Amino acid sequence: MVSRNSLFGHFACFTAYLIFGLNIVICKDLTSSGAISPIALFTLRSLGAGALFWLISLFMPRERVERGDYPKIFAASVLGFFLTQMFFLMAISRITPMDCSIITSLSPVYTMFIAAYALKEPLSAKKIGGVVLSLCGVIYLILNSVTSASAVAQTTPLGVALMIGNSLCFSLYLGIFKPTITKYSVVTFMKWIFLFASLLSLPFSVGELTRLDFAQLPTAYIAELSFLIICATFVTYFLIPVGQKILRPTLVSMYSYVQPIVAIVVSIYVGMDTLSWQKVLAAVTVFAGVVIVSHSRQKEQLPINADVEQRN
Repeated sequence: MVSRNSLFGHFACFTAYLIFGLNIVICKDLTSSGAISPIALFTLRSLGAGALFWLISLFMPRERVERGDYPKIFAASVLGFFLTQMFFLMAISRITPMDCSIITSLSPVYTMFIAAYALKEPLSAKKIGGVVLSLCGVIYLILNSVTSASAVAQTTPLGVALMIGNSLCFSLYLGIFKPTITKYSVVTFMKWIFLFASLLSLPFSVGELTRLDFAQLPTAYIAELSFLIICATFVTYFLIPVGQKILRPTLVSMYSYVQPIVAIVVSIYVGMDTLSWQKVLAAVTVFAGVVIVSHSRQKEQLPINADVEQRN
């Protein structure tokens, strides 16, 4: 029987990746417009979300970060946000939505093996079967979708390489830094993540940001930018650590399968795609895989917890 704590972890991950699905569409529209560059967009997201986390921390009990953990948090910031987001923002205009979704769906495969190496998470047949089942479902869904005529004409090798870098970096973040993430509250951890990310990106974007006239940006772009900062950055990066504290890294990563499903639903809503039995079957297959991994033997969690205690 799934506990309430586990259900909340699933809710947090599902909501985060639901927003990430919308994030793909909005980022593509905003960066393709030429109104703002990927690095400037990244800096605005870092500064905006970081400011919100630091503001919230003022109303919470002060939590001291051990000196030896700052390098770990810095590395987590580089992998989990700076490189992950920069690869994505640079790739989104160089790859079709279909190919982007296929490559993103490989993230749980990376995470499963990284977690097995870094956290000694067991690779049971049941877990591997669940990952494979979901992977088959999401690929089947994507291959049976209809791409809009307004989509990017073709995928470039650079776009593929950047998206692989995006998935691999985020998988490393999920698999390696769980011990550090579970050690501190979400607000404490994320306020430092975004501070380091802002410091990394500012030297490359400060010139453009000082020249950018926000008053001249169309209202639609301002709304999209607000969504990216508040929902796609602050809310999602608040929810993912919550899920990481409760669920195993492989299971957290499997929720990336929600992203292409959201893209299909949005395209149907705006008249770019149509619902078919193939897509329904694929969606059922994806979530069946999530359920299989979620209900894998509870004793598999014990080595992970013991390892986390040792590393902390």
